[in-house]
Amino acid sequence: MDLNAKIYIAGHRGMVGSAVHRFLKKTGYTNFILKNSAELDLINQHAVNIFFEAEKPDYIFLAAARVGGIMANNTYCADFIYQNLMMESNVIHAAYKIGVKKLLFFGSSCIYPKFAPQPMKEESMLTGVLEHTNEPYAIAKIAGIKLCDAYRAQYGCNFISVMPTNLYGPNDNYDLQNAHVLPSLIRKFHEAKLNNEPSVTVWGTGTPRREFLHVDDLAQACCFLMENYDEQGLVNIGAGEDVTISELALLIKEVVGFQGTIQFDHTKPDGTPRKLLDVSKLASLGWTYKIGLREGLKSVYAEYSTQQLSN
Repeated sequence: MDLNAKIYIAGHRGMVGSAVHRFLKKTGYTNFILKNSAELDLINQHAVNIFFEAEKPDYIFLAAARVGGIMANNTYCADFIYQNLMMESNVIHAAYKIGVKKLLFFGSSCIYPKFAPQPMKEESMLTGVLEHTNEPYAIAKIAGIKLCDAYRAQYGCNFISVMPTNLYGPNDNYDLQNAHVLPSLIRKFHEAKLNNEPSVTVWGTGTPRREFLHVDDLAQACCFLMENYDEQGLVNIGAGEDVTISELALLIKEVVGFQGTIQFDHTKPDGTPRKLLDVSKLASLGWTYKIGLREGLKSVYAEYSTQQLSN
């Protein structure tokens, strides 16, 4: 990408989009198109078409999405599938119509079957039943990947898809009703520490295994792929290492400095037993992650606790 290229980051205020924006600015890019949802409703096809005809971006990072944890996925299942399908369909089709040079679509590791062989390879998609707690979101993301491949096959569009693992970092969502497990636990342990509570309750058994990647690593990987990958299908982006939820909780407890105990609520769902990505494809292209989990958690908690003090 030329440093003067016009770059549209859809979802620039979210955790992923803001990380991509930060990295591109740091790299020397300056010509950005940034619209929040109040300025441009990506669910509105007419509004999206008008926007693309007027702005004509050269490159697109499609990070806009309706996202959330198990509770949010179960509660707002219709919103998750409808809103994500509409956003990706409108942006991808409009990008084709104006001749965008390249588009990168963000999928999610939940697109893989619930019992996919671990670590999960890119070719595992659509080989088994999905985890029911996030099936609507997963189906929408699978559709986005297939849209990119279909527009590449029929029209020659240079649209690529990436598959991030569980992410954390600046601009994460710490709302206990809608957040993913890592930010939820940071908030729970922080508030328990402030309130001198004797214990923190963690959903499920603590046995599921999860992989986590700092969002700044994801942003760097995506920009690397925009420069070095031009094929159909998808590319996993992750650390290639995982921990149990119990191990994650203990690590966050240590980073936060909480002195109480951890209780596991076995009446709550565990979700998928394990989600570890096979990142050999990305490694073969020349990229590996840099920010370790403990290091990343320390920086994230420092930022979170500072924000709480200023509120």
